[in-house]
Amino acid sequence: MNSSSPAPDPDVDLVIVGAGFAGLYMLHAARGIGLSARVIEAGSGVGGTWYWNRYPGARCDVPSMEYSLGFDEDLQRDWEWTERYPTQPEILRYIDHVADRFDLRDGITFDTRVQAAHFDDATAAWTTTTDGGESIRSRFVVMATGCLSAANLPQIAGRDDFAGPTYHTGHWPHEGVDFTGKRVAVIGTGSSAIQSIPLIAEQATHVTVFQRTPAYAVPAHNKPLDPDEVARIKDDYVDWRAAARDTTTGFGGHIRTDPEELPSALEVDDETRRRMYEERWEAGGLTFLGAFNDLLFSPEANDTAAEFVRSKIRDIVEDPEVAERLSPDTVVGCKRLCVDTGYYATFNRDNVSLVDVSATPIDRITRTGVEVDGAVHEVDAIVFATGFDAMTGALDRIDIRGRGGLPLKEKWSAGPLTYLGLQVHGFPNLFTITGPGSPSVLTNMIVSIEQHVEWIRDLLARMDADGTGTVEADADAEAEWVAYVNAVAELTLFHGCSSWYLGANVPGKPRVFMPLPGFPDYKAKCDEVAAADYEGFSLA
Repeated sequence: MNSSSPAPDPDVDLVIVGAGFAGLYMLHAARGIGLSARVIEAGSGVGGTWYWNRYPGARCDVPSMEYSLGFDEDLQRDWEWTERYPTQPEILRYIDHVADRFDLRDGITFDTRVQAAHFDDATAAWTTTTDGGESIRSRFVVMATGCLSAANLPQIAGRDDFAGPTYHTGHWPHEGVDFTGKRVAVIGTGSSAIQSIPLIAEQATHVTVFQRTPAYAVPAHNKPLDPDEVARIKDDYVDWRAAARDTTTGFGGHIRTDPEELPSALEVDDETRRRMYEERWEAGGLTFLGAFNDLLFSPEANDTAAEFVRSKIRDIVEDPEVAERLSPDTVVGCKRLCVDTGYYATFNRDNVSLVDVSATPIDRITRTGVEVDGAVHEVDAIVFATGFDAMTGALDRIDIRGRGGLPLKEKWSAGPLTYLGLQVHGFPNLFTITGPGSPSVLTNMIVSIEQHVEWIRDLLARMDADGTGTVEADADAEAEWVAYVNAVAELTLFHGCSSWYLGANVPGKPRVFMPLPGFPDYKAKCDEVAAADYEGFSLA
């Protein structure tokens, strides 16, 4: 007599981890094809990175008319943005609006962190466990954990000895921080530092910036949106977004950025080159690197752009020595180009000082300050603007196990392996939205998120229609894709410096270039795979 009992039915079709843009759209898309889904979210509200990153000056570097969802015509027509580059509070209001408009909150469990997700070979089901003690069985798990969501705290001796308050820009207090009358240390000079330092300096008695590597920044030239311009965009929003999806980065389709239409920076004379850089500088924003077609491919061409930015730093910063220390000598664009409002000019203030810790690193943090080369810089508060364990960090912090109990962290011990950035061999029915091996952080994230969610949705609908139980990336397809991503990266200058694209900001993390440059070619590949009955995936 067989005493075994049938495996219990799944509690839900999908478990979705994270309630940012990706998690919300995935929930909406799953419901749209008749699948049940639950979102598990560590925060008390929706928003993902925009829920946590509330530091002074937090703002998106993609224009608001493009940093928005385009899947619903009424949504994109009804919502009114106020500024060219949206602030964190405005983006969060927008995400709240999306959650309410599509009745998504009832599918989200807040204040709950996913601890583990294990695949059961016998039942082909996933069990997701939370810190609340709940175990949820599902057919599929979708990791919508975000590329920049796992805060990276530097391993500095004495970090926990400081007597005053410390903050990380990626986990800012929701009630805000008042630095009036305070001496503040800011450690790090990446995007969050560049955005926050000017505003902190307006409050604080003194700000000491500890810089290991200077960053390139271009001006935002932020301003209120022109109602007439907004109306023109909304009249042609579908084609406007389609043009953006045809660009390498997924935005700026209305600006001349097609490499085939642009000259090399080395083919024009000095006067023309400077004029074109000036035009991009005055326009503001990340399209500065689209002035010529070879800025991320030719070291000689790139150096003309780098020297242009350095000349702007020398023009803005009054102290030549400080200007020199703020001027990078690396490839411009190999690290994330920053978009700033008054960052360089802030170093002209009497209450702002710059400490270079590239040659003489921070010795330790003491009870009263930050010690460098034997001298203690006395401060009342410390801001760690030290970024994130990007792209893989949030996944590494969850105990994810596939076939045979294989831990994802073990499979990725030498660097992340995926097929299309969407799936990992050995982990059936597990999807990673904007995972490593996809364009993700090199694009307008909203465009990449929508493309991934819609691709996953279509695959799940196909599986549901024909009774397919599992989908899994093939080992060969995965290996070929990883080789392809590396080959594309090698053609560019992204390897020209130690960046978080490579994981270089996290001690012990494998140095592997994680995103894939080029959104249109990537989308075409995904469409080709789907049209070929999901070639490279095993459907069983």
